[in-house]
Amino acid sequence: MHWHKYQTGCHHKQQEVKSMIPETLLEVMKQDGVVAIATLGQDGPHMVNTWNSYIRISSDGRMLIPAGYMHRTEANIAYNPNVLITIGSSKVKGLHGPGAGFLIKGTASFVTSGPDFDLLKEKFEWLRATLAVTTDSVTQTW
Repeated sequence: MHWHKYQTGCHHKQQEVKSMIPETLLEVMKQDGVVAIATLGQDGPHMVNTWNSYIRISSDGRMLIPAGYMHRTEANIAYNPNVLITIGSSKVKGLHGPGAGFLIKGTASFVTSGPDFDLLKEKFEWLRATLAVTTDSVTQTW
């Protein structure tokens, strides 16, 4: 684990955060790109997408993802909180040259009030909920 500095909240106060979020992943999150979020429910697997730049990191190192709809994702997480997330960017140097990608495994919950919700609501007025992901592993795949 590494210590990273993140800007959080509307005051842009820097806080030290112990997390599993590598610097390269933080760079990927600043670039244009698509994030895929896979869940498994009673009816089988389901996948939704969001944008790299929409993800925020909480003060305790969780990934916070804005949810506008994601109703099936929410139902699946209520049934099984495990998620797989892929994220990448062609603009960040990876393990083998141009392009970096990550596979993130974690557990998730939907949050509809409190600091995690408020942080994203300030940025995304269409927010219905915050998808909060506690990372179990972060693997750079490319």
